[in-house]
Amino acid sequence: MRVLVTRPAHSATKTAQRLRDMGHEPLLLALRRPVHDSAAAAAALARTSGAIAVTSAEAVRVISVLGETLRAHLARPLFAVGEMTAEAARSLGFQSVASSSGNGGDLADLVAARGIDDLLYLAGLPRAETFEAGLRQRGIRFSIGECYRMQPIAPGPAEIEAVFAGGRPDAVLFYSRQTADDFFGVAELRSALPEESGIRLLCLSEAVAEAVPAALKKNAAIAPMPDEKSLLSLL
Repeated sequence: MRVLVTRPAHSATKTAQRLRDMGHEPLLLALRRPVHDSAAAAAALARTSGAIAVTSAEAVRVISVLGETLRAHLARPLFAVGEMTAEAARSLGFQSVASSSGNGGDLADLVAARGIDDLLYLAGLPRAETFEAGLRQRGIRFSIGECYRMQPIAPGPAEIEAVFAGGRPDAVLFYSRQTADDFFGVAELRSALPEESGIRLLCLSEAVAEAVPAALKKNAAIAPMPDEKSLLSLL
């Protein structure tokens, strides 16, 4: 099966290998790229002392370059969405890492269950506010350290043509609402998925699926859990 991956390049490389291991042919088309601000992350860590939360492995990649600056914070509890993000934090040396298996709302539940009342959220832009809304609903104090931005990349006609040179994909993987919006906002990409094509549009969550045009909703499927393992299980 030919599978189009719309993740940023760093993450897409790992996804491509997982797809090959499953016997599929990955096609890569990055529509966003991360722009890191490690200085902002360092400043946020320096002005806080409580638990840390991350909802994306991208935030972990930002602080991975802090070296000795990070060492003083490795004993702080860290809460992550998804076991893969949690494992990335452990690999940096964080000693107390807990993860939720769902979305930001589930992470807020976990933070509340652990009795945390002050939290630093290392976040990116743009982002869904599910986690922040959950914290507010539970009366948990938190501050935000915006330390990266997912910058849109507009693929050119030649790049799009190269991706589709061997024919249309059998499936497209969408990991974020923003990326799905980007994809369907490019006329050449939208026209490459005619309604009658039957190309499967596999979405990480219901929020992501909302970006699929109405005419293509019948081709969309939503992962049972918002993680890559569940998403790839739809193939």
